[in-house]
Amino acid sequence: MMFFNIKHIISITGMILGLSSLQGQQPSVYRITRMSFNDPVYSEIAPVIVNDGILFCSDRRFSAVKDRKSFEGKRIYNIYKAGRKDTSDYSRPVMLKSERSELFNSGPLCFSPDGKTVFFTSEVETGRIIRKRSYKNHSGIFIAELSGNELISMTSFLYNSTDYNVAQPSVSSDGRYLYFASDMPGGEGGSDIYVSELINGVWSKPRNIGPVVNSAGTENFPFIHPSGRLYFSSDRAGGFGRLDVYYTSLSAGKWDDPLLVPEPVNSPADDFAFIADQDLQTGFFASDRRTNDDIYRFASTIIRKAACDTLIENNYCYELAEENALKYDTIPFRYEWNFGDGNKGTGSSVVYCYPGPGTYVIRLDVVNLITGEVKYDEKIYNLEITDIEQPYISVADTVNAGRNVIFSAENTYLPGWKIGRYYWNFGDETVATGEKVNKTFLKPGTYNVQLIVTSEPESKGLTREACVCRDIVIVPWP
Repeated sequence: MMFFNIKHIISITGMILGLSSLQGQQPSVYRITRMSFNDPVYSEIAPVIVNDGILFCSDRRFSAVKDRKSFEGKRIYNIYKAGRKDTSDYSRPVMLKSERSELFNSGPLCFSPDGKTVFFTSEVETGRIIRKRSYKNHSGIFIAELSGNELISMTSFLYNSTDYNVAQPSVSSDGRYLYFASDMPGGEGGSDIYVSELINGVWSKPRNIGPVVNSAGTENFPFIHPSGRLYFSSDRAGGFGRLDVYYTSLSAGKWDDPLLVPEPVNSPADDFAFIADQDLQTGFFASDRRTNDDIYRFASTIIRKAACDTLIENNYCYELAEENALKYDTIPFRYEWNFGDGNKGTGSSVVYCYPGPGTYVIRLDVVNLITGEVKYDEKIYNLEITDIEQPYISVADTVNAGRNVIFSAENTYLPGWKIGRYYWNFGDETVATGEKVNKTFLKPGTYNVQLIVTSEPESKGLTREACVCRDIVIVPWP
């Protein structure tokens, strides 16, 4: 008896999709909470995360009976610390003391990587001249040690000046670079972001980080994250409101075009002094969206699965072989295959790719080329092809940066599921929901995209969830 076997041929193909007007929903990637230690009358700004709590600056009264304004008639900012009770509750703030407390502004500030040294902003001039109504004092950066709740051993940053402001320091996680804002001459706008490098224990001459980051407007409140991403605030055109929070990163020694941090961190109000924890999942920022400057906590709502199956491409290609062909290789036969979808082929072994899932009746006719005898339906085989049970990501493998691309989950195969949500994580801190979504990657690179599918509630309110991922390569625009 003659028979044949079927071997699956593995092939990986990408589905290239054209442009479309379809747009998936863009869920909010942050949840924000106004901090409980904010004063209803006074301002709180410039938060700094420490192991046991948060430091910030405030112009609140020193006590119920004690208050003080600067010689210019403005309220004085001092540094306060609120100890963390749990993830959302903090103790009553306590003011950090220094030789400048209650007389001059202190803060914004940052810490050295070891947490022992404090870089903070304060007035440069402290002599009698500041009592003159016509005198305009300027801010500088000062360096001190933190001993308990007191700043001691204070020194002045080498590049402070009585002619312009040097303020709002942020030190890189390796302690090598000091970023700050300044309106020193030669900048791009009102104030710019500068950087100084620590070389042999001495800070180098500050360098303007350039017009990609700095605009004709105001850039301030830099924060250099351990990842190398630089956050800052700017009032440039194109934002949500007045001051907005932007971020950028160095690529091949050059700063990328800054991107806006999405709502609700940014708003029509002034939003500034953004900081984030190591993994960018939580952090703080300041905003005057409720009239006074207050500090808000943000938490990322982005879903990123630690365990997510790699997408397996559906394969509809099969090798059909007559295994007895070698036994009869002295007799000339012709093997005629009917693939069951209207197409045919010949050969003792053939490869055929079906158009998709379905049940196909495969028939083999064998023709004896000497006698002309035809054995019809020498073998009949019912082939059932089904998709792999998984969410499915349809997208081109390679896409140009800056080009719109459609991600589709239409070929998801999860029998028995009533799907409630398609959730996309594009691997660049952006997400979307929907069966088809538009996405534009701005930077070249390889991104691992996750598709998380959740069912509607079933019995007892339970839901099912499945996740697949695949890499997409973004190449520069030609």
